[in-house]
Amino acid sequence: MNQTFSPMTRTLLRIAMVAGMVFIYVPLAIVLINSFNADRTFAWPPTAWTVEWWARAWESTGARDALWTSVKAGLGATAIALVLGSMISFAVARYRFFGRNAVSILIVLPLALPGIVTGIALDSAYHAVVQPFGVSKGLLWVVVGHATFCVVIVYNNVLARLRRLGGNFEEASADLGAHTFQTFRYITFPLIRSALFAGGLLAFALSFDEIIVTTFTAAHLDLPEPVPPQPGPSDQCGRRGPYSALRDPRLLRPAHLGRHQLRWSALGGDGW
Repeated sequence: MNQTFSPMTRTLLRIAMVAGMVFIYVPLAIVLINSFNADRTFAWPPTAWTVEWWARAWESTGARDALWTSVKAGLGATAIALVLGSMISFAVARYRFFGRNAVSILIVLPLALPGIVTGIALDSAYHAVVQPFGVSKGLLWVVVGHATFCVVIVYNNVLARLRRLGGNFEEASADLGAHTFQTFRYITFPLIRSALFAGGLLAFALSFDEIIVTTFTAAHLDLPEPVPPQPGPSDQCGRRGPYSALRDPRLLRPAHLGRHQLRWSALGGDGW
């Protein structure tokens, strides 16, 4: 049944949408603009422009290596999520079996749990199951850890698409003599392709931005060590002032470096 809203309701919804977009994107735009600010302080509006901070970030070997490590972890987790998430969504949407709703809840649970709970669980599983076989923590274990919650993103997208499509197209294809793989190739896959693409993008973004889970799964990654923070503008109490978000190349580090931040803080540093 189609629902229609009054002109006043539609206007209010549009205003709320615009307000939400402004709230999300204006701070990001300010950070991006300030990354070209030639002033080393937070002078606003910028009086001069420069690409020096971007050049320094690109010239940093540690930042580039860390960025590439994050990309590899994100791509690996996304690939696993696309395969497992699609398979589980097909099982839940197309078949009826005992515990189907429980399986659906268990699949979504990693995304609902706090990151530190997932990280501790993965660390415990590693020490209890994986470490006895002589496998050390590294990029592979990071990918596995990220895949636990990336699967949820793909699962939700594909499941929603399958439920909306129903099974009429697949049944018609089978009636015309197509076998299972032909039906999937020519009918099902084209219909769910956009859902897979959207789920893959979201999964990659979630993996690329993950910090807490990576802290528990990347103990032996060969990552660049942190450098002591450089002096910045001081306030009246002598404390170092903040840095511009995109002005410091070290801020391009991946989530994997969170444990090094903790180590530096434990040694008495101020952190990044």
